[in-house]
Amino acid sequence: MYSLNRAQIIGNVTRDPEVRQTSTGQQVCTFGVATNRSWNDAAGVKQEEVEFHNVVAWGKLAEICGQYLSKGRKVYVDGRLKTRDWEGQDGAKRRTTEIITENLIILDKGPATPISGSAPAAPSASGFAPRAASPFAPAAPKADPAPNPDDEIKVEDIPF
Repeated sequence: MYSLNRAQIIGNVTRDPEVRQTSTGQQVCTFGVATNRSWNDAAGVKQEEVEFHNVVAWGKLAEICGQYLSKGRKVYVDGRLKTRDWEGQDGAKRRTTEIITENLIILDKGPATPISGSAPAAPSASGFAPRAASPFAPAAPKADPAPNPDDEIKVEDIPF
């Protein structure tokens, strides 16, 4: 019998990442991501719900998250769920569930002005190489502007 523990979210970083080192020297980065969903209720009124997720990255990915992420960035997080129990300073038992990320993709372009000189390329899905270096990513045409979301889609234009 197999089991699956997988979490995939797309959302916005809610706080700047905090990078620390464990007593053994391994890097760990924690940050939050907010996801939302919207729907129309039975009366036709638009409703919205926001969910906040705690995310943890380890090792080299923790270093990359600390370097490239900041509050407001749009990210895709792929990982597993982990629930931890501990006792607070007040003696009360506490519990939290976190996403231990194994892959992360930064989905926006980030700040327009680099903070120190020239900005390096954003990490890829594995978090370890620039996106352009991926042999699986198709090269985007340079003169192709982004499609206008208000343009009508014609059935004849759909390739399948």
